[in-house]
Amino acid sequence: MAGQDTHCDVLVVGSGAGGLVGAYTAAREGLSVQLIEATDRYGGMTAYSGAGMWFPCNAVLRRAGQDDDMASARAYYRAVVGDRTPAVLQDAYLETGALLIDYLETDPHFAFMVYPWPDYYGAEPHARADGRHIVPEPLPAAAIGALEAVLRPALAQDRSGHPAPEVLIGGQALVGRFLLALSQMPNVTLCTATPLVDFIAEEGAVTGAIVRDADGSERRILARRGTLVAAGGFERNAAMRAEFGVPGEAAGSMAPPGNTGRAIAAAMAIGADGDLMDQAWWSPGLMQPDGSATFTVGIDGGLFVNHEGARFVSETLPYDRVGRAIIAAQAEGRLTLPFWLVYDDRDGGMPPIQYPNLPFADPAAYRQAGLWRSAATLPELAAAIGIPADALVAGVGRFNAYAAKGEDPDFARGAEPYERMFTDGKPPLAPVVRAPFHAAAFGLSDLGTKGGLRTDGHARVLCRQGAPIAGLYATGNSMAAVSGHAYPGGGNPVGSSMVFAYLAARHMVGG
Repeated sequence: MAGQDTHCDVLVVGSGAGGLVGAYTAAREGLSVQLIEATDRYGGMTAYSGAGMWFPCNAVLRRAGQDDDMASARAYYRAVVGDRTPAVLQDAYLETGALLIDYLETDPHFAFMVYPWPDYYGAEPHARADGRHIVPEPLPAAAIGALEAVLRPALAQDRSGHPAPEVLIGGQALVGRFLLALSQMPNVTLCTATPLVDFIAEEGAVTGAIVRDADGSERRILARRGTLVAAGGFERNAAMRAEFGVPGEAAGSMAPPGNTGRAIAAAMAIGADGDLMDQAWWSPGLMQPDGSATFTVGIDGGLFVNHEGARFVSETLPYDRVGRAIIAAQAEGRLTLPFWLVYDDRDGGMPPIQYPNLPFADPAAYRQAGLWRSAATLPELAAAIGIPADALVAGVGRFNAYAAKGEDPDFARGAEPYERMFTDGKPPLAPVVRAPFHAAAFGLSDLGTKGGLRTDGHARVLCRQGAPIAGLYATGNSMAAVSGHAYPGGGNPVGSSMVFAYLAARHMVGG
């Protein structure tokens, strides 16, 4: 039997950074809010993330003495993103981040700090080696009390059973702070295990949604001011990935299992337009014994080789750029998966990855699965991974000669500030010389799809004719990414999700 209709001013679908910002802003401005989360925990992809926010010229950076200006930030962003997305959308993102931080910092629940992280296109004239990047300050887990039970755990805890931390950092801290603030607002209702079924559309406007409760019954939530879609992308939906031609596999995504794209599909079914549907936030992915490929940051040694034993990219570039190089090499027939990271024994056989994102499992499990292989000599290693021995020996010799000189004429490894961040400013070109030699299997991973609902500068979802659909808004990976095909800097996914949620809520408030 259908449940009883409920009413609110604003309905929010999803509970990552975007959903939480939208709910918080609308409620703080006096509107009644219902937030629904499809899974049993709040936080979405944000709960797994570092919660970086790329917000040029914000107060946190200013207090730390950064001298950036908006003209430089805009020039950088335009150069990287180009005209793939509307200028009005880009400007809305660039100009609102600092305002959002000002807004949040008037509430003692929120505190932020600078986390220097270089821009991802370091050769551009207005890129900043110190970045435009902030993160939430850590928060003792005890500070959120019983809310910890409904906070999606950090990735290591959720996927690998690591113990819960006593101090929340990154996405855990950001989500925890918002949950604490929202729990103290009487005009907010939060619901887990309440997936979206469909939107309610009347005369071209969205007036709410049909949802399914934990007991399997369906009910309607009617929203007077609007509905914000902040439910992530469709990275965990293999069928949608195939339909839109997204490279990689669902098993290679770092997103939680609830990110199936249901909200995007439901919006498109009532006439919403989509864009960038074949795009994602990519990364090289360390192959895991369970068959997944996981996001890696901070490769500081070794070299990637393809099936011919040749390098194909600067291994230390920002992860999305490496991911795109993987996809391009596959399309051109120069790469098959898995490919291999070849390295020496300077770390006792462990891959030279400073931040594997998901902590390494037992090395024996990787070896039993054939994902980590070792040999006394390079020719023997080549045989073990099925590539030409002469090509591997020559390629490693060439790489070692570059390491001795501290520069890489083939792929300019280490030319950009990001590439030197993990090696204390030194060229990231350690030679591969110490036997035994090792290889770790890699595939393609992602931090979520970035194709979604096309929006305007107020985050209003647009129909296929280009007009706003009244009552429907989108943000985060449910929204076609403002950055287009690019990933300008760490904190763009979370930052843009927060900005457009804030803009959506302000529009629903009326100013």
